[in-house]
Amino acid sequence: MNIGEIEGVLALEDGRIFKGSSFGATGCRSGEVVFNTGMTGYQEVLTDPSYSGQIVTMTYPLIGNYGANAADAESDGPSAEGLLTREYCPYPSNYESESSLGEYLTENGVIALCDIDTRALTRHIREAGAMRAVIAAGQYDAEELVKQASASPHLSELDLVREVSSPHCYELDRPAGFENDKKFVVLYDFGVKRSILRCLNERGCRIRVVPAATSANDVLEMAPDGILLSNGPGDPAAAEYAVKEIRKLIGKKPILGICLGHQLLSLALGGSTYKLKFGHHGSNHPVKELATGKIDITCQNHGFCVDIDSLQGVDIEVTHLNMNDKTVEGIRHRSLPIMCVQHHPEAGPGPHDARRLFDTFKSMMDA
Repeated sequence: MNIGEIEGVLALEDGRIFKGSSFGATGCRSGEVVFNTGMTGYQEVLTDPSYSGQIVTMTYPLIGNYGANAADAESDGPSAEGLLTREYCPYPSNYESESSLGEYLTENGVIALCDIDTRALTRHIREAGAMRAVIAAGQYDAEELVKQASASPHLSELDLVREVSSPHCYELDRPAGFENDKKFVVLYDFGVKRSILRCLNERGCRIRVVPAATSANDVLEMAPDGILLSNGPGDPAAAEYAVKEIRKLIGKKPILGICLGHQLLSLALGGSTYKLKFGHHGSNHPVKELATGKIDITCQNHGFCVDIDSLQGVDIEVTHLNMNDKTVEGIRHRSLPIMCVQHHPEAGPGPHDARRLFDTFKSMMDA
C-alpha cells in the first residue's frame, strides 16, 4: 500500500472533520482525541497502556523517521486507538529499526493517518478540550462518523484498567550482582510500563506483578517490602475496586504511586479527582520539587488530576507542582511511608531527571 491510496478521516463529536491519508490498518475506532508534545518516542507512546481509549495526535510534524522495533515497546503491543501525524516517513533510517512504523501499526491493527493539519487540531483541542472522536481508514461517510463519535461512551464511563491489566501474577527476579539484596516489591498492574519494571529491577528488587483487582489480604500475605501502584488509563473513579483495596494497605507497607497509581492512592486517602481540559501528554513537562526547588523535565500522560483541596485535614503535604498550570504533581504522607507522583519517573520516553524517585522508594523500604 502506498501512502495516499486509502483515505482517512478523523470525526469529532462537535462536528469538526479532519481528512488525511492512511498509513496503518484499515477500519474504524472510537476514542478520546488528545495531543502529545513529545518530539521522539512515538513507539513508547503507542505501546503505553495508559493511552488505551485514546487517539493520539503527535504535535511534532515528522513521525516514523527511525522506524519501530521490539525493544522500544512498553507493553506487548500498541494500546492507543489510533495515531494522527502531519507527515509520515515511510523510509526509516536507524540501526535498531526492524520495520517501518506503518508496517508495525498495520501488523498490530492500529489505524494511523498522516497529512492531518495537526496544528489546527491541537489548537482546537486546547480551546474546546479533549473530546470523543472516531478515526477511520477506508470508505466511510464522514457525517456518519460524527454521529458515531457523539454516541460513543465517555472515558469516565469505561473501566479501561481491567482491559490492560495482566490477568495473572508473574515475577521478575533481581538481576545478577544483587543476590544479597532482599527487597521484594509487589506491583499492582493498572497498565504498567516495562520501563517501571526495569527501573525497579536495576535497583536490585525482586518484583511480583499482580492484577488490578487483587485483594489487599492477598498482597499482604506475600510479605512484600513495598507496594507500587502503577500507571494506567482512564478515569480513576472507574476503578473503585482498586481504591477499596489500596485503602486497606495504607499504613501496612511503604507505598509508591505513579500516575494513575497516584490518583488511586489519593482517592484511598479520602481525596477526589477532576478531569483536565486537555490533559498532560508529552515528554517535556516541567515539574518543581518543592523541597529542593529543582525543576525536572518529565514524561506525562494523564487526563485527570488530584484535587488537593479535597485532601484538607489529611496528614499529607504537596511535594511536586506542575510548572505549566500549577496542578499537583506529587504528595507524601507526613507520618507514613507513602508517596506518589503524577508524572512518569521511569521516563519511557523522556529525560531521566525524575528517576531518583525509585531510589527514594528503595530508601523507604530500607527504613
